[in-house]
Formats: sequence, structure tokens, C-alpha cells
Amino acid sequence: MKKAAKFTKIVGILAVLFAMSVGGGVSLFANGQKDDGKVKIGVSMPTQSLQRWNQDGSNMKAQLEAAGYNVDLHYGGDNDIPTQVAQIENMITGGAKVLVIAAIDGSALTEVLKQAKEKNIPVIAYDRLIMNSDAVSYYASFDNFKVGTLQGSYIESRLNLKTAPGPFNIELVTGAPDDNNVNFFFGGAMSVLKPYIDSGKLKVPSGQTTQAQAATPNWSTEESQRRFENIITSVKYGPRGVKLDAVLCSNDSTANGVTNALVNAGYTRDNFPILTGQDCDKPSVKNMNAGIQAMSVFKDTRTLASKVVEMVNALAKGTKPTVNDTTTYNNGTGIIPSFLCDPIIVEPKDIQTVLIDSGYYKAADIQ
Repeated sequence: MKKAAKFTKIVGILAVLFAMSVGGGVSLFANGQKDDGKVKIGVSMPTQSLQRWNQDGSNMKAQLEAAGYNVDLHYGGDNDIPTQVAQIENMITGGAKVLVIAAIDGSALTEVLKQAKEKNIPVIAYDRLIMNSDAVSYYASFDNFKVGTLQGSYIESRLNLKTAPGPFNIELVTGAPDDNNVNFFFGGAMSVLKPYIDSGKLKVPSGQTTQAQAATPNWSTEESQRRFENIITSVKYGPRGVKLDAVLCSNDSTANGVTNALVNAGYTRDNFPILTGQDCDKPSVKNMNAGIQAMSVFKDTRTLASKVVEMVNALAKGTKPTVNDTTTYNNGTGIIPSFLCDPIIVEPKDIQTVLIDSGYYKAADIQ
């Protein structure tokens, strides 16, 4: 009997050691703290002031709960970095076994994530790459360089830049300087547009051509509107003034600010410049229906949420999540294995099929 008991004990110890070593990491079920029998997943979103992050958070919570997890979801106030840091620290001490984080500032989480690494808690950077932290295990996002190239190529096509003599007037609007994605959005767009700017076929009358000059703090609609009102005044844009052919806006919240400025300056659907966006936020979809925003790049947050759930499931089993990019995203400590979902262009003609028929919106949401 003693030999049998000793053998059983040894087998139990070996089983625990095996569970801790599967996949080169620690199985979340080996020693994971659980609430009501469920493994806890911490989800940190940057703000509730933008529609897209509310949708990201709710999609993530719904899909993780459907997969059987306990979800600790928090929003970082109104893009308040200390609030997000405190929330992540509470997730770590509160027993979260995976962290999914959309950072407000990609460089502000280095210290708090040291605690996650000390506790062997995997960190999935969500949509925004977390910089300068070796605690980041994986990155889940859309192909953000492609987002920019889609916007740039759309302007190229609509203005027929390859063959039209020009010149055409364009202005540039991008997002928060502390959001690493801006490098890809703006870089992708300019990979298409800069040759035309250099040749003179595209002109930027404001002279604000660099990423820093085109930045919008916190992706704020109000900041975007304020800046563009100044541009309209300085250049003398207007339906009866200097012609404005296109505005590159990296997302919908900045596009909404530009739209407000242009409408206040007297522009209508009959003379509105080509205006790009991203996220298919409700106000911008309404503006597309009204003929005053030309397009928006659609990133279906349901798709991204499902990929993150797949990553969490793999980590929970002690295996490696599936990725499709191992070369692009270096966060300052090395290449972060990534899964990139595919963005698509939505124009007014696509709203019904892409946004309504798919169940992303109800028709009443965007009327």
C-alpha cells in the first residue's frame, strides 16, 4: 500500500510538472486562480469616448465569456494613462491568467508589465502594439499598413492620379502621436501618395506634410476640427475659394472633425472633397449615406475578437497560438509574433451588404 501511495504521489508531481512545461510555458489550468470555476482573463481598453473601443470591449467580453472564461473588462477613463496602469495592476494581483491590452500609450506600460512577466502571465497586445516591454507575448491586430495603403490608393483612384494632369490639392490628418499604429496608417498612405506630392501632382497648400504636423492628440474630433478650421482660414479653402480635392484622414473620429469644419465653411455633398476614414463608426456611416464622406476602412472587431479568443484558448492549453506575421512588428525588445486580420474598404454602395446584412449594425443605427 505504501509503495502504491508513493507511486501515486510521484505520478501526481510529474503530471503537475508536465502541465507547467507544455509549450515552453505554464498551463493556465495548472495553478490558475479561478472565479466560479472559470479562468480569469483581464481585458484593458483605452477609452469609452470612441465608439470603436466600446464595440471592441463588448465583443471581446461576449466571445471570451462564451468560451467559458471569467472576464475582467476595464476602460482607461478618457484615455487616462495612470487609470489604465492601475487597472492592469489590479488585474495582475486579482488573478488574471492572460492580459489582453489595447494601450493608451504604447510606451507607458513597461513597468507594470514587469509584474505580469514575473508571474508568467501572457500579454496579448490588442490592435495597438505595446512598446519597449519584453512581457508582450503576442500581438493581434489588423494589417495597419494596409489600412493606410487602402486609403491612399482610394484617393489615387478617385483623382485618377496615374493619368490626370493635376495638380490637385490635398490635406493630411492622422492620429495620436503616442499610438504606434499611426506609423503604419500614415506610412501606408504616404507610400502611395508621397510620389505624387514629390512630383507636384498633389499639392499640400498648408505645408503640413509630416506625420508630426498632421497628428491629432487622442484622435480627438474636436482637435481635428480645430486644426482644420485653421487650415481652411490660412489657405482660404471654400466652395468659392481655393479648391480642396481630398483630405486623407486616418480614422473616422478625425474625419468627423474635418467634416464639421468643412460643413461650417459652406461645403455640401455637391462640392465636398474626397474624405477618407477608418472604423465605420456610426456618424461616419451616416455621413457616407449623406454623401459627405467618401469611404471608411472597415475593421470587423468581431473577427479580431474571435482571433484573440483563439489565442487565449491556445495559451490556456499551454500551446502556441497561430500567427501569420513574424517579421513586421518590433516593439523595441524584439519581433512580436502577430496575427493580422484583413481590413476592407466600405463605400456608400457597400453599407447594406457589409455592415447591415452581416449584423454589424441595424439599419436604424445608421439612418
